[in-house]
Amino acid sequence: MKRYSVTALLVFVIAAGTCATADNPQPFGASVDKPQAASPEGIAYLQRLRSNTPFGTTDFDLNGLRAGMGSRQEPANKEIKLIRLKIGEIPCEWVVAPGADPDVRLLYLHGGGWVSGSGGNYLPLAADISVAARCAVLLPDYRLAPEHPFPAGLEDCIAAHDWMVSNGPAGPGPAKATFIAGDSAGGNLTLATLLALRDRKRPLPAGGIALSAATDFTLASESLKTVYDPIISARTMLEFRDRYLGKKGDPRNPLASPVFGDYHGTPPLLIQVGEHEMLRDDSVRVAKKALSDGIPVKFEVWPGMVHVFQIRGLPESRKAIDQIAEFMRSELPKP
Repeated sequence: MKRYSVTALLVFVIAAGTCATADNPQPFGASVDKPQAASPEGIAYLQRLRSNTPFGTTDFDLNGLRAGMGSRQEPANKEIKLIRLKIGEIPCEWVVAPGADPDVRLLYLHGGGWVSGSGGNYLPLAADISVAARCAVLLPDYRLAPEHPFPAGLEDCIAAHDWMVSNGPAGPGPAKATFIAGDSAGGNLTLATLLALRDRKRPLPAGGIALSAATDFTLASESLKTVYDPIISARTMLEFRDRYLGKKGDPRNPLASPVFGDYHGTPPLLIQVGEHEMLRDDSVRVAKKALSDGIPVKFEVWPGMVHVFQIRGLPESRKAIDQIAEFMRSELPKP
């Protein structure tokens, strides 16, 4: 397994923690005096977004959010194989590109604030990852709050990974390697699932991939106050928290707020986040915490990018997916 330089990453992540509260955070690997710039397409996209009102600015439309994020989006590539199934009572779908290794398996946990979203909405991204990483991607429809509050959705994610270790697109059979990835609420669930699998002494994936992850329900990250997010208002975090945790949930529980987790014994992480995200510092802080616990972390802040920019069809979206694929290849077991 490839090990990243802890010393180099520690220097970077501390720098990123400082930069993330400034106007121009630096991406992974960029020098402070020569920051990478956003693409012209990325700049134009951000300008268009800024003419809109972020979701949740004036009200929280749960039905509208569910209608949008629950809609099915078919992959543009018609050669992608889609296989629907159930793991117990959890609806799931395999996404397998031509040439993908069915024994390299990625569990992808969709976003949607723990209260909305579906695997079907993420089919295009899953297809892109399957192509780039030559892996099979499993999309579970984990249970949603408030009908199924914490930890119901997390338990579904744990069960899905347990199943995926010994089952693939073609049926029962051991995995060569597994990975867990997710964005936003799914990034939160990715980190929480890693912690829970470690604590329960269950088989661990080769790596975890957290995109634009929400990691702190105490809402202590500075970027919640200082960053204008053109996608979603910081006001929504209270709404999501109250629906997900309910009245009795502890916002400092590491399985709800992974920034408070102990990462000793968990696998390497790739963490990607955009510059213009209210949740940016959630990623900065969890990267620093995991690194302080001795976990190899590749941490990337992408200039000019917004929440879950990997799905936006930008040059940066494609490059980020390539980075995900490279991370997965680097963590595959050696023959």
